[in-house]
Amino acid sequence: MSMFSRLRNRTLRWWYDVPLPACMADASPIFQPWYRFDSSVNKWVAFNSTSGLTGTGYNPSNGGKFVLVTWNVDATSPAPEARISALISHIQSLVTPADIIFLQEVSRSALLALLEMPWLRGHWYSSEADTTNWGKQSFTSITLVSRSRLTDPQNAALGPIWRVKYPSRFERDALCCDILLPSHGPAKNPLRVRLANVHLDSLPINPSLRPRQLSIITSYLRATGHGLVAGDFNPVLPDDDILVSANGLLDVWNELYPSEAGFTWGADGDQPFPPNRLDKVAVVGLKPCGIKIIAPGDIGQAGTSKLRQEEEDQKHDHNSLLKWSDHSGLVCSFAL
Repeated sequence: MSMFSRLRNRTLRWWYDVPLPACMADASPIFQPWYRFDSSVNKWVAFNSTSGLTGTGYNPSNGGKFVLVTWNVDATSPAPEARISALISHIQSLVTPADIIFLQEVSRSALLALLEMPWLRGHWYSSEADTTNWGKQSFTSITLVSRSRLTDPQNAALGPIWRVKYPSRFERDALCCDILLPSHGPAKNPLRVRLANVHLDSLPINPSLRPRQLSIITSYLRATGHGLVAGDFNPVLPDDDILVSANGLLDVWNELYPSEAGFTWGADGDQPFPPNRLDKVAVVGLKPCGIKIIAPGDIGQAGTSKLRQEEEDQKHDHNSLLKWSDHSGLVCSFAL
């Protein structure tokens, strides 16, 4: 099995022209296409990204910064379509536009709502066009990348995308992709910024698989030397507090706000467990420029789809308010 895995990774590195870490028997990359909306056929269509770089030096827009939004959007609460619509509308209204959006816990109904949104259709690449890559999962993680940020090949281009299947009690994985930047080096090889969207295993189960999961993702980041991992880290055991530093990664919140708790879950007191900073951004070879928490807003129960209205009315008062998610989001800017 080890020999087969080594051969497989070597073939993938050559075929996709992408640096991968040394073979790991308990983790494997599964490449997939990117998708963009084609208005001529009125659907999301697959395409294989290539570097397409023409620049000879890194001279990007926006002062060299990229802006990432990461959010666990809560797969199990009612009215997933209305909640995801309100959440995306808020991201669209940010003063500093997002270049990358990481979403975790996207349910099947929420995905269908996402793919219908005109803003995403017109301006974003998506990791998903349907539930083909989900297997038996009821929800998964999705990555969106701004098309407008990658329109100038002098500045940046879209690289490959793949899922890393690693040990998980919940069949979770890490969704990875590369952003390619022109290099100043004599070899003129593109400089890769690797982005990993994660929803690490939940619950205080021992032995925990989160240490192995983050170790595997760190090896993928170090294969390029520049990258970040962001999403729901689920740090619910004491040992989870040192996972980021133990892997040699920089926790952006701790770096910029070391004296502030930065809770992204349970801060409003509505949860049965103590508040926690479940959601994180950690980097290697990148400079964190800023990070802030986006608290979820409310929608009225009237936002529930007609098909589910009768069912939801039995569970909730019609005039009650429903939060976009039980998590807050994070917006983080970074540069080389």
